[in-house]
Amino acid sequence: MVLLLIVPALAYGEGYQINFQGARQGGMGHTGTGLNFGASSIHFNPGALGLMESNIDFNFGGTAILSNNTFQKRGSNYKHESDNPVGTPFFFYGAAKITDNLVAGLGVTTPFGNSLVWGDDWDGRYLIQDISLAAIFIQPTLSYKFNDNLSLGAGFIYAIGNVDLHKALPVQDSEPAQAEISGKTTSFGVNAGVFYKATQDLSFGLSYRSTITMKMDKGDASFKVPASLQGQFPNTTFKAELPMPGGIQLGTGWQINDKLLLAADLQYVLWSSYKELNFDFEAESVPDSNNERNFENTLIYRIGAEYTILPQLLVRVGFAYDPTPIPKGYLTPETPGANKLNYTLGLSYFFTDNISLDLSLMYIKANEREDGYAPADFYGTYNSNAVLPGFGLNIKF
Repeated sequence: MVLLLIVPALAYGEGYQINFQGARQGGMGHTGTGLNFGASSIHFNPGALGLMESNIDFNFGGTAILSNNTFQKRGSNYKHESDNPVGTPFFFYGAAKITDNLVAGLGVTTPFGNSLVWGDDWDGRYLIQDISLAAIFIQPTLSYKFNDNLSLGAGFIYAIGNVDLHKALPVQDSEPAQAEISGKTTSFGVNAGVFYKATQDLSFGLSYRSTITMKMDKGDASFKVPASLQGQFPNTTFKAELPMPGGIQLGTGWQINDKLLLAADLQYVLWSSYKELNFDFEAESVPDSNNERNFENTLIYRIGAEYTILPQLLVRVGFAYDPTPIPKGYLTPETPGANKLNYTLGLSYFFTDNISLDLSLMYIKANEREDGYAPADFYGTYNSNAVLPGFGLNIKF
């Protein structure tokens, strides 16, 4: 029974997908599949990289995630607020023309991660006290331009992931008890895309990113328990798998006139790959556990606009609707999942023709959700929001 309360702490919601892999795109609702923004296309659509205008292009930056979560327990006046650390996802892209038609690039991004702290003594401590999840994707990419209107690209992804969490154990003793689950692993995936310019002002893009399954063969499970219970809770290793969901993106960009650029994306996220979370513990005294998740695929809607005020100053605005993949009865407090509204702003300032700074601001508001995790009979009302100020620096030759 104790293990049934340990393993749900590795179940996350849609919040462990981070949608900030470019400050310019971030200011436009994180659109980018149908746009040609140079080296950052490595993530958004490697097909567009083949039509990169400069010979060498660098783009790097990051954001701060300032998030807040509250929980109101069902049938009581109990209310608790999380104390989350600041998340710091980052991105780096570098690309260069090998020939007039062939472009090679490298991207380093953090598309998945989560940091959340509920505290040691809150009412849901037997599900989770705190959690830290991070994944870094390293992606070498090639893109080929067939003509001035069509290019294709593909990348190989090397993924590095680690997780660390703590939760209380409901043991029959006056002393507090705690479990710590941690581990690191690597895996592989691919990204591919096609980019087509129908006219000088209208472009379309289609890209695909594979689901990457992070298999952990030697994760560590340790327990802080009273001396009388140490024999029941030996430190051990475990095997587990967690998917980093892939998806299909379709996008378009439309240069209305010399000043106004519009963009729209549809992102189909393959969350159904997360069907269950199984743990195989090496110690015989620690029973294995199988846990259903049954996540559902989602479709994210994105729109954005960019307006040129001055030749050296551009401003942006955007919006995205990001529905939750978490079915009813599977909502956990590790990353409370709900339908989310993303509002974005941004600007760029060009110091020279080759050097510019992007600034962005994203506000994420999750719709209030009253639900819970049925296996633990833990229900309540969740409210979540986050503010993400970000920046990016662009250098091209």
